[in-house]
Amino acid sequence: MKRILTFLLCVAMIALVLVASYTREEASAEVLKQGSQGALVKTAQTKLKNWGYYSGAVDGIYGPKTVAAVKYFQRVNGLTQDGIIGAKTAAAMGLSLSSASSSASSSVSGYSSSDSYLLAKCIYAEARGEPYTGQVAVGAVILNRVRSSKFPNSISGVIYQPYAFTCVADGQINLTPDANAKKAAQDALNGWDPTNGCLYYYNPATATSSWIWSRTVMLSIGKHNFAL
Repeated sequence: MKRILTFLLCVAMIALVLVASYTREEASAEVLKQGSQGALVKTAQTKLKNWGYYSGAVDGIYGPKTVAAVKYFQRVNGLTQDGIIGAKTAAAMGLSLSSASSSASSSVSGYSSSDSYLLAKCIYAEARGEPYTGQVAVGAVILNRVRSSKFPNSISGVIYQPYAFTCVADGQINLTPDANAKKAAQDALNGWDPTNGCLYYYNPATATSSWIWSRTVMLSIGKHNFAL
């Protein structure tokens, strides 16, 4: 009997430890919503402003305009439109919500230098000669695919997905990117998306795929149409 009681006591203590640990983890997860303030809010506002969702002041105060911008971002990206930056919305924005990283700078992409260089190579191969904004837009489309459940979840996976990019098929992906392409890649990684969430682009003068013409075109930059 004594052994049983001791065993039950041990089980109860382990359960209490697990519950306490879970509670601490839940408490450490930060959610940004109306009334929140600080550096992380400012980072979110900067990203939303760069992407064209937000026109208010980047002041680190989560007010009604920030709520509206977050809802706009959520609507475009197929997320629940509650105006709150929780785990899913933060992931789509490239934000870390852990309390330990609440003082993170605006460059929170989390990608490596090799990711950046590969992105620059693809931008150069696909969009050299296009306006600078159009080069950033091509990079943004690649990153939008990384964040989408419809595509591979890495830059290399997206770029080397079979039949995804002409430059991979014809070998131009191996060209050395210039300074503009490298800068465009960095701007895209830092959150600038001139396309507002587009997943596709094509040159209507040269496109041969009948399927791509079925996509909804949101805007044109240079020779490229950008679509959802």
